[in-house]
Amino acid sequence: MTRRTLAVVSAGLSQPSATRLLADQLAAATRDDLVRGGDEVELHVVDLREYAHDVVNNMLTGFAPTALRAATDAVTGADGIIAVTPIFSASYNGLFKSFFDVLEADSLAGRPVLIGATGGTARHSLALEHAVRPMFSYLRAVVAPTAVFAAPEDWSGGSADGALRARIERAGGELAELVRRRPAAAGPVDPFALTTSFEQLLGRTDS
Repeated sequence: MTRRTLAVVSAGLSQPSATRLLADQLAAATRDDLVRGGDEVELHVVDLREYAHDVVNNMLTGFAPTALRAATDAVTGADGIIAVTPIFSASYNGLFKSFFDVLEADSLAGRPVLIGATGGTARHSLALEHAVRPMFSYLRAVVAPTAVFAAPEDWSGGSADGALRARIERAGGELAELVRRRPAAAGPVDPFALTTSFEQLLGRTDS
């Protein structure tokens, strides 16, 4: 049995939040698919509204407070990432973008990501393809083919209706497959770790 970790990033600002609800359902679909394949799965939820001030401080000072560092490590060290944002003014919200801005360069390279979004009207769904997907492509993440958008009419009594449920299940299966193709994550990369020994740096070799 392989142990996998999924980081669930929700940029919803309200509480309760449709964005968090969608993120949780995408996470459950991905987890269930991995478990059916014999993997053990641990979820790490990063609710960005709890880190808003820390994210701003990180951008101003270049240093992440302890709580934010734990959150970024959970994301960069995960086997797969589920990232969901509300759509404001035809794009992701500022908190979502700022969080990914403070991650170390190349920390998401090759990392499987499932993207989702919520909005007041289905017309906002295009933002997933013209804003959210290009951002993760720039970060060199591997983005699952199916992106999931949920408008208010997609929810029935707080749960996904038939069409939305089908998209969630398909997207979760795609992320699970991307995760299975990779070796289990070893955790976040230490940006200060030495990749060569002091002897190699000095050009010395043992005889």
